[in-house]
Amino acid sequence: MKKKMFVVLALVLSLSLVLMACGGSKDDANSGDSKVLNVWAMGDEAKSLKELAQKFTKDTGIEVKVQVIPWANAHDKLLTAVASKSGPDVVQMGTTWMPEFVEAGALLDITKDVEKSKNMNSDLFFPGSVKTTQFDGKTYGVPWYAETRVLFYRTDLLKKVGYNEAPKTWDELSDAALKLSKRGKDMYGFAIDPNEQTTGFIFGRQNGSPLFDKDGQPVFNKKPFVDTVSYLDSFIKNGSAPDTDLGLDASQSFGGDGIVPMFMSGPWMVNTLKDTAPDIDGKWATAVLPKKENNESSLGGANLSIFKYSDKKDDALKFMDYMSQPDVQLSWLKDTNSMPARMDAWEDDMLKNDPYYKVFGEQMKTAEPMPLIPQFEEIAQLYGKSWEQIYRGGADVQTQMDTFNDQVEALLKK
Repeated sequence: MKKKMFVVLALVLSLSLVLMACGGSKDDANSGDSKVLNVWAMGDEAKSLKELAQKFTKDTGIEVKVQVIPWANAHDKLLTAVASKSGPDVVQMGTTWMPEFVEAGALLDITKDVEKSKNMNSDLFFPGSVKTTQFDGKTYGVPWYAETRVLFYRTDLLKKVGYNEAPKTWDELSDAALKLSKRGKDMYGFAIDPNEQTTGFIFGRQNGSPLFDKDGQPVFNKKPFVDTVSYLDSFIKNGSAPDTDLGLDASQSFGGDGIVPMFMSGPWMVNTLKDTAPDIDGKWATAVLPKKENNESSLGGANLSIFKYSDKKDDALKFMDYMSQPDVQLSWLKDTNSMPARMDAWEDDMLKNDPYYKVFGEQMKTAEPMPLIPQFEEIAQLYGKSWEQIYRGGADVQTQMDTFNDQVEALLKK
C-alpha cells in the first residue's frame, strides 16, 4: 500500500511540474470568472445537466458552467486537477472512484453540511448509495443517481418450461436455464457476461461470502466463494449458458426466439429493449435477483462531491442541495433514464407504477456497492482472467481461486 501511495504521489508531483511549466486551464475553478460555479459531469447524459443548471441559476442567481467530460478521459483529467490543485467546484464521481480520490485528498469533507441539510441528509438515500460517500466516519459526497442489476426474463418462454414467475432461488434459476436450453440447437437459458466483472462478486455475496474478512484480507479461496464460482461454471458446463460472446445485441439474443431468455443488467436496458425489440412487447419483465442466502445485488451510480480546492463551497452546496431534491431527481430520470438515489422519489407514480422500474427500486433497498477500496478495479480484472481460465480453459476452481486470492493479497500489500 505504501508503494502504491508513493507511485500516486510521484505521478501527482510530475503532473504538477508539467502544469507549472504550461500554465493552468481556463476551465479551472480557481481561474476565469470567479463568480461562476464550475461543474464537471461525465458521459453523454451529462449534456442534459446543462438544462437543470439553467433552472438552478434562475432560482438562485448563481451562474453555473457545466463541462461535459467523456468517461474515458475523466479519470486522467481528475488526476491532473488533483496535481494542479485547480479543478472544478462540483464534480461528478463514479461510485467506484470515490476511495481513490478520497485517499488522494481531492474531495472536501462535508459531513456537518450534510447532517443539517433537509435535502442531502444521508437518511434520505438508499443505504448502499450512502456507503459510497462515507469513509472513516466522514462524508465526501452526496448520492446523485443509482443503478443496480436485476433479472430480465422472457415471460412467454419461461411459462413454456413451467415458470409462471421469475426464478426466485438459485436452484430455480439453474433448473429454468437448463430446461430453456433444451429447446434446440444454439438455444440457452441464462447469460453470464464474461465482460461483466462484478457478476462473480454479486453471486458470492448471495452465497454468504464477505469477499474480504474483518481485517480486510481476501477470502476468495474459501468455500462460499469457491462454491459460487462452481455454481456459475455449471451453467457453462451443462450448456445452459454460452461459453463465448455470441456477438449479438440484446434485441437479437433476447428478442425473437429468445436465444438467451434470461440475463442480468441495469436500468438502461429497459429503454434499449423497448426501442430495439418491439416484437416482444408484453413478453418480458424484470425481477429481483434469485436468492441463495440472500438476493443482494451490486449498487453503482454517481455522487456529487466538492473539489477540495474550490473557493465556492457555499454555492457548491446549494447546487448539490438543489440536485438532491426529489422533483429534480425525477427530472433527471426523464432526461437520462438514470434512477434517483433518493428513496422518496420512488414514491412518484412514474417509478412506483412502472412494471419495469419498480423492480429496481425494490432491489436497491438491499443492494450494496462493490468493495470500497482503491484497488478494486484491478481486483475485478484479475477475477475476470481467473474466471476465463475456469469456464474456457477448464482450470480447477479451487486451484484457480487459490491463485486469485494470492494475487489479491499481493496487490493489497503494494
